Amino acid sequence: MTHTFDPTILREYDIRGIIGETLGPDDARAIGRSFGSLLQRAGGQTVAVGYDGRVSSPMLEHALVEGLTASGCDVVRIGMGATPMLYYAEASSEQVEAGIQITGSHNPPNYNGFKMVFQGRPFFGADIAKLGELSAAGDWTDGAGSVSSIDILGQYVERMLEGLSGIDTAALAGLKVGWDAGNGAAGPALEALAARLPGEHHLLFTDVDGHFPNHHPDPTVEENLADLRALVAEKRLDFGVAFDGDGDRIGAIDGEGRVIWGDQLLMIYAEDLLTGDDAHAGATIIADVKASRALFDSVAKHGGNPLMWKTGHSLIKSKMKETGSPLAGEMSGHVFFADEYYGFDDALYAGIRLLAASARLGKSVTQLRSEMPDMLNTPEMRFQVDEARKFPAIAEVTERLTTNPGPEVEEVNATDGVRVNTRDGWWLLRASNTQDVLVARAESDTAEGLERLIAQIDEQLRLSGLERGESVGH
Repeated sequence: MTHTFDPTILREYDIRGIIGETLGPDDARAIGRSFGSLLQRAGGQTVAVGYDGRVSSPMLEHALVEGLTASGCDVVRIGMGATPMLYYAEASSEQVEAGIQITGSHNPPNYNGFKMVFQGRPFFGADIAKLGELSAAGDWTDGAGSVSSIDILGQYVERMLEGLSGIDTAALAGLKVGWDAGNGAAGPALEALAARLPGEHHLLFTDVDGHFPNHHPDPTVEENLADLRALVAEKRLDFGVAFDGDGDRIGAIDGEGRVIWGDQLLMIYAEDLLTGDDAHAGATIIADVKASRALFDSVAKHGGNPLMWKTGHSLIKSKMKETGSPLAGEMSGHVFFADEYYGFDDALYAGIRLLAASARLGKSVTQLRSEMPDMLNTPEMRFQVDEARKFPAIAEVTERLTTNPGPEVEEVNATDGVRVNTRDGWWLLRASNTQDVLVARAESDTAEGLERLIAQIDEQLRLSGLERGESVGH
């Protein structure tokens, strides 16, 4: 027995495809066989399996469990829930050595996929490629593993509430917060959590519905925050929090309806962490290359060590382990806490930590947002480039700017793509690891400066025979 995957589904950070076209039960079964074989050969035995609220998820979960048990692994089924609930099941149990969540994340309803963790570390890149190799060769272990089910929702909610420990309940009692689950998998956990929180809480779209009837569950797209913004205005709430489809990415708005972007949330969390506890003075705080200069400046101002790193939740998690960083985040809304938590991205826990930060710092979320410098940013500009051209094009731009930078260039950072500092601010050009697109972004203090930065991006693309075409989605 062998199995060959559609080449488009084995991606850098996870496995993702279109149900009935590039992804189906046979793929899920083969993923189980290959992943289970790797775990068996590494001396592991038990895998936790969870799934999100998509219509296709139960079917894929059934096939995945078949594949895992056929490889000899024991499976602990945690049922439908947010991706961080699966991560929690893996991280909090000594008996569980790996985990797989079936989720299409923030993709359209006809997509689905798999996020994996292996013996306490992210499973990505070469690991995912290895699944394809084992499957194509049929190089699988054989066995007959057991299957059991556990309900960890209550335990998971209790663990999240620890994020408020040490805070005077009176400081939280006056808070009024809106929450939007977007009909995603975080809904049931959010309901259970909100029922236990001090203060007044208003919930939107907690019914899990894989068709996402109210709005698409991607909180980094401003139009998806319209319902939350209306709720905050109508009820005069202090702030609002939104989640993506599988609950590992957070979005937020303040009491005035302003979006608090991923790097701005990280500014709040970093200030709380660096100033509230001497144990974290001087700590390394990691953000991806798309983050605002204001974040890196803020971390340094509060005594932290800012570190710019590659975009991608698996890459950030790995860098956190390497550096011992207690906090990291991405523009995409993945936030990772390792100070009093497990270091994985959990948007529900990030919501709790926003309440905690506001209380500890003695400032409303609106005040914290108002204190941030006003920077002019482009949105993330994503445009199609042939797969074979995207990485060579970035290499060409990097080469040109490092050998002949020109008078306007102050610094070139090639951590992930090319990020260029000038007197006007900075611009970024990088290749997506998951799609045939280039991603561009720029930030300045002035509109004129932003125009000059975008012109530099366009000039570098022109020199490589490319142009910034119509923007495409994630």
